[in-house]
Amino acid sequence: MVRALVLWSIHVNRILRPMIFLLAAIYFVVDAIFMTVARPLSNWVAEHWVFERLRAWIVSLRPYPTLLLFAVPLVALEPVKPVAAYLVGTGHVAMGMTVLVVGEIVKLVLVERLFSVSRDKLMSIPAFAWAYWKYRAAKGWIVSAEAWQAVRRWSYIAQYAIRKYSWEWKASQRARRITFQSR
Repeated sequence: MVRALVLWSIHVNRILRPMIFLLAAIYFVVDAIFMTVARPLSNWVAEHWVFERLRAWIVSLRPYPTLLLFAVPLVALEPVKPVAAYLVGTGHVAMGMTVLVVGEIVKLVLVERLFSVSRDKLMSIPAFAWAYWKYRAAKGWIVSAEAWQAVRRWSYIAQYAIRKYSWEWKASQRARRITFQSR
C-alpha cells in the first residue's frame, strides 16, 4: 500500500509539475506585462502631494494592520483574471480584456505603492518574509528557465518592431502635416 502511494505520488508530481510551471509562468508573464504600465503609474502616484497624507497614514500603521491593508487589493482584485476569462469565454472579448487590463493595472499599482511604502514593516512579519522569499525564488526559477529567456527575447523583438513602426508612422504623420501646411 505504501509503495503504491509513493508510486502514485511520483506520477502525480510528474504530471502536476509541468502544469504548475505553466500556470506560474502565465501568471508571471501577465504580471510582467502589466507591470510595465503599473510601475510608471505607481511612481506618478508617489510624486503627487495629494497622496502624501495617505502615505503618512500607511507609514504610521503597525506591521499587522499594514499586512491587512496590503492584502485588500490582492483579495479584492485577484478574481479579476477568472472574471475576465469568463467574459472572454462567453463572447464578451472587449469587456473581458477591459476588465483584465484595468483590474490588473489597479491591483499592481496599489500593491506596488503599498509594498514600497511599507516594505520594512511587512518584512518584519516572519510569515510574510518567508512567503515573499518563496515568491522571489519561484520567480527567479521561472525567469532563469530557457523558455522564459526565449519569451523575453521575442518580447524585446516585438517591442522593437512596434516602436520602430510607431516612429515611422509618427514621422509620416509629421511629413504629411508639413506638406499640408505648406500648401
